[in-house]
Amino acid sequence: MNTKILFILHTPPPVHGSAIVGKAIKDSLSINEAFDCSYINLGTSRTVDEIGKNPFAKIGRYLRIVFQVLKQLIINKPNFCYLAITAKGLAFYKDSFIALIVKLFGIRVVYHFHNKGVSTRQHKAIDNFLYRRVFKNAHTILLSKYLYPDVEKYFTHEQVHYCSNGISDLDARQKTIDKRQNEKIEILFLSNLIESKGVFVLLEACKILKQKGLAFHCIYVGGEGDLTTLQFQTKVKKLGLGEHVVYVGKKFGNEKAEIFSKADIFVHPTFEDCFPLVLLEAMQHRLPTISTFEGGIRGIVEDGKTGFLVPQKNAEALAEKLEILIQNPSLRQQMGVAGRKKYEEEFTLNKFEERLEGILKEITNEHRKRKKI
Repeated sequence: MNTKILFILHTPPPVHGSAIVGKAIKDSLSINEAFDCSYINLGTSRTVDEIGKNPFAKIGRYLRIVFQVLKQLIINKPNFCYLAITAKGLAFYKDSFIALIVKLFGIRVVYHFHNKGVSTRQHKAIDNFLYRRVFKNAHTILLSKYLYPDVEKYFTHEQVHYCSNGISDLDARQKTIDKRQNEKIEILFLSNLIESKGVFVLLEACKILKQKGLAFHCIYVGGEGDLTTLQFQTKVKKLGLGEHVVYVGKKFGNEKAEIFSKADIFVHPTFEDCFPLVLLEAMQHRLPTISTFEGGIRGIVEDGKTGFLVPQKNAEALAEKLEILIQNPSLRQQMGVAGRKKYEEEFTLNKFEERLEGILKEITNEHRKRKKI
């Protein structure tokens, strides 16, 4: 008889990293065959714009989630619980209440972090109290070894498992070395207009490139976040980048794939992130990638091999690496090919499912052994 696992996780909408991974788990044939799975959607927002807003509607949704959890615990009686927990803030308080309910029923929990921030709150009395209670005798799954310092106060190395995310494969076409060689180099930024994603940092870098007389075009793709279209366009105008930068809003499916295929360089200058799936998409499309020393990104982008890493919020360093790639088409191709190879070896959806299934089997087998003892 398969182990019963209650998965409490995020699924779309809205579309964000944790929700994409949650959907992949829910849709995974191998995981659903290996375990007797039940699923509860942990999300209380329906759109990206609603995140942090509309509290009254969210209270009702949250209470329904709590009721669903209690129903599963009483009727289905799972052997184990997987919880995609938020690391800090109000969302952590909501998730921790659910975790404590599960633990009250004597159910072991494994926490899967798709974000970080525990270390920024552990000095606060209330947060430290909850962290100690919620994480006691539990396992956790982290996206990268570089994220362990964030939780090391509460989890030993033996309690931690590492599972890099993966995304569905696609037939991204091979880029040739002379692709658009006499045209402007296309720089791609693909994320919602969230300031911490480095939206303005890239604009400042583009200003430096313009001042140096480099031929480039930068396209921003994504929906509005904490920055509006008006705020973005105002900044573009202020920096004199109207002929170099364009914002095209959200793109999906074939339109998104076409934008990737036309790009020469992918840039994600984030300064508040964990494990951006968009970097994996760029590697699928054989794009050299420039990002930052943030979260688990060092486990994705190999500095100097598949792309470059620069310090957070450093437009000068970003412009320097962009200039190198703009002026060196052979290096762009070389890094793009290396990125595609790394994606195929480490970051496909099948690789992710294999890793997660193995971790869950390891944890449940350990739990069975302890119960026998």
